[in-house]
Amino acid sequence: MLRLVALILFCTVPLAAQTDSRPPASAVEISLSFAPVVKSTAPAVVNIYASRVVEERLSPFAGDPFFDQFFSGYGQTQPRMQNSLGSGVIVSGDGIVVSNYHVVGQATEIRVVLNDRREYAADLILGDEESDLAILRLQDAEGLPALDFRNSDEVEVGDLVLAIGNPFGVGQTVSSGIVSGLARSSVELGRGYFIQTDAAINPGNSGGALVDMKGRLVGINTAILTRSGGSNGIGFAIPANLVQTVVAQALAGNSRFARPWAGVQGQAVDAGLAAAMNLPRPDGVLLSDLHPDSPFAAAGLRPGDVVLSIAGEPTNTPQEMIFRLSALGIGGTALVTYLHENGISTMDVALIAPPESPPRDPVTIAGAVALRGLTVARINPALAAEIALPTDASGVVVTHAQDVAAQVGLRPGDVLLSINGRSIAQPQDVADAATEQTRRWAIDVNRGGQLLRLRFRL
Repeated sequence: MLRLVALILFCTVPLAAQTDSRPPASAVEISLSFAPVVKSTAPAVVNIYASRVVEERLSPFAGDPFFDQFFSGYGQTQPRMQNSLGSGVIVSGDGIVVSNYHVVGQATEIRVVLNDRREYAADLILGDEESDLAILRLQDAEGLPALDFRNSDEVEVGDLVLAIGNPFGVGQTVSSGIVSGLARSSVELGRGYFIQTDAAINPGNSGGALVDMKGRLVGINTAILTRSGGSNGIGFAIPANLVQTVVAQALAGNSRFARPWAGVQGQAVDAGLAAAMNLPRPDGVLLSDLHPDSPFAAAGLRPGDVVLSIAGEPTNTPQEMIFRLSALGIGGTALVTYLHENGISTMDVALIAPPESPPRDPVTIAGAVALRGLTVARINPALAAEIALPTDASGVVVTHAQDVAAQVGLRPGDVLLSINGRSIAQPQDVADAATEQTRRWAIDVNRGGQLLRLRFRL
């Protein structure tokens, strides 16, 4: 399914006003054309056509309204081609293109069409589902037009921008609008952190460019909030600072985006918390828990401290904190300003990858035994970060569930507590339990903080 995506729109500033940040002073200035900016940026925005083969399961009772509810997961499968349409942005003349993961992340074939109708086959060199970014390399490409990055931390609400993409596959389209919000994050948007625009966003704009009046890339359009399926003028773009870091890792040879690990849990300081803590105003992220190996803990932060900024930039939500760290990348340190009981302090915090300790020791259940198709692993900070488990999570987690394991209701991310009354402390315990000679099963799991018991008979 193609996800509805945000195309951030902007009106350009007249040529006479490009040297300063003042608003248009007259109707004459407002009426000036956006054509110079469009001519310089549109050639670097491309159309992307992605396809993949998916297995479509057939049921012998297909179409029957009664039996479909019982047999929808059974039967043979047949391959089916699934196509998606989106946009992308060339950021390097040798054919490096940025798009959205939900457009090309699972594709088996990717075709990229330039504004001048040249076509290239493309390879996915880095995909990151969490940030919804994908980096492509065009085959046999050189001398292509490319956009420069803008420091997205300099963007302000009210700035004029242009959004360029390929909505509904009608061809390249340019829209104008303003930045209507910064630091946007919510349950609907997942773990991301976005620039908001009032532009009209439609399917096919995913991966398109949001540019400023100097033709610099401000962000990558990715999503909209909508009730009808159409644009309601609330669109979102991934900030250019994060995009630039992901591109740098792709060019360095990474196939996965490596984020600095915080090893903390926290919540935004709202008005109630600010009053309880005698703070002058709601500000920062209150730390509630720190992993023993957390670099924040190593720098001296403790539960109850409030992180105010990272590298001089504000951190008012956990999502914003993750974004700040992600945009900095692995390696070096970041200056963290925080509030504790003795006042405001600053400390350098190491930007490290999540540790792979203890080892995962993955186990896959195969053969003619119960729970066939189940893969589990021991939880460590790296695995917890990959599948968004709490900082204090421990034990054994489901990483893949197929075949019988999926049919009985197990899901990736389930933390296994016990199987038929047998406690699960390490992956091998699952393999041992799966060989039990019984037809009745009861599995206790922690799923997203809720304790569940799965009962079934094989």
